[in-house]
Amino acid sequence: MQRIPNLTSLRFILAILVVLFHIPEFFEKRGLPSFNNFPLFLKGEECVWMFFSLSGFLIIKQLYIEKTTTNSIDLKRFFLNRIYRIFPLYYLVLIYGFIHYQIILPKLGFQFENSYNLLEGIILSVTFFSNIFLTYSPGGILEILWSIGIEEQFYIIIAPLFFLVPLSKLKKTLIALTIIYLLLFSSNILPFLKEYKMYFFYFTFGGICSIYFDKINFNKLISNLIYVVILIYLLTNFFKYNFNENQYHLFSMVLFSLFLSALSKKPISYLKNKSLNYLGTISYGIYMFHAISMQIIGFVFLKLQIVNKIPDNLYIVSYSVLIVILTICISHFSYKYYETYFLKFKKTTSLS
Repeated sequence: MQRIPNLTSLRFILAILVVLFHIPEFFEKRGLPSFNNFPLFLKGEECVWMFFSLSGFLIIKQLYIEKTTTNSIDLKRFFLNRIYRIFPLYYLVLIYGFIHYQIILPKLGFQFENSYNLLEGIILSVTFFSNIFLTYSPGGILEILWSIGIEEQFYIIIAPLFFLVPLSKLKKTLIALTIIYLLLFSSNILPFLKEYKMYFFYFTFGGICSIYFDKINFNKLISNLIYVVILIYLLTNFFKYNFNENQYHLFSMVLFSLFLSALSKKPISYLKNKSLNYLGTISYGIYMFHAISMQIIGFVFLKLQIVNKIPDNLYIVSYSVLIVILTICISHFSYKYYETYFLKFKKTTSLS
């Protein structure tokens, strides 16, 4: 099945916004000049939420098509495809992350306080409960794995659900589960849902929209209105400051899914760019490697005492550009020489 137009390029845009969100955090914590006053660069977490909506949009659409066509779900193929795509890079970064904080930093003379039991941290991470491990503050390289843990937890739930539920009841089941989950999440009856960032409603609502809007074409006015609202959302803090936490999640969930539906129906021409498409293809690597790139560039800048040699604005631009370039380079080589080895084992039936 072919990739949906625009959505591959969107992956890169979301990934790079996550990178630009984490860069000032990294340098600010070390008392170095940083930028943190432009709303677009403060939307890293929201971009991860949109990634969740995108994953749900694609995965549930794929599963629904398979269920409609065969009246069943090939669970083995589904999970093998996810394993070949997610596991190699996840475990590579995971292993490096533990080595970095346990061995490399101490060897370089940097003290990093580990406030967790190493065996417990390894078990949580290896079993994709990295969203729980996040609460131990294990260091940026390991902390970013939380969202991959949430994705894997979603996959483990959604594929068997599609396998077990009859086709005639699938839509109603998805809607009911989304509503019930939102109520539980918002009411704080189960506080760990928020504490461990278990934002599964983004996935399911994205999937609901992919099913219901599959045969509906957005007219130009509605599409443009959605695009304007998403720009206001990203470029300002208007919605964030005018909604409480639960309202903000609800609004984001609906907006992201409508945006993806509109984008998949009414492609934006500049998103068809070949370079953007390739960067979208390696966006998983961009997300996974950016924390490592920050550590490398940060170490070089600290050792060379560059902060004392150039103006703050040039300093900020320099380390930001270098981190982005290094991240893209590492991601390119990882995709070309490492990830593609495993991807060739995937069955070519996936939308994502």
